[in-house]
Amino acid sequence: MNDVPATRKSTIKAESRVYFAALGRRITQLRKSRGYTQAEFARALGVSQQAVFAYELGDRRASVMIVERIATLYRISMDEVIGRVPERKPPPNRRLSPRAMRHAERLQGLSKTAQRFIIRQIDVLEEIGRAAKREASRQVK
Repeated sequence: MNDVPATRKSTIKAESRVYFAALGRRITQLRKSRGYTQAEFARALGVSQQAVFAYELGDRRASVMIVERIATLYRISMDEVIGRVPERKPPPNRRLSPRAMRHAERLQGLSKTAQRFIIRQIDVLEEIGRAAKREASRQVK
């Protein structure tokens, strides 16, 4: 009935397992680099914590929609999420001002929970600023 040899089927399955395991490691790396817990990340993506856990283990296939949500959340390309291209890094010669350094040091002194709260507040303010900028550019046109 099925003309595909059994060895070909298992190879595709094995390749798929390897791919989703690598994607899971990448998702874990991105989540941790941004300071999210699995629960926070799950809420941001609109999925359960169990789903995030399964994505990170490679036990569940992350759909294109989930990869797109991750890319949107972290403001990176989908290729960066799946690891096809390295994540963009800020230019190496960019330095924080002395005032920003003091704020960063103060932030490091806070608990992880307080750090995540402050970082989320900064993210919200950045998004408000971007939205205001988009609205202003629409009004100019």
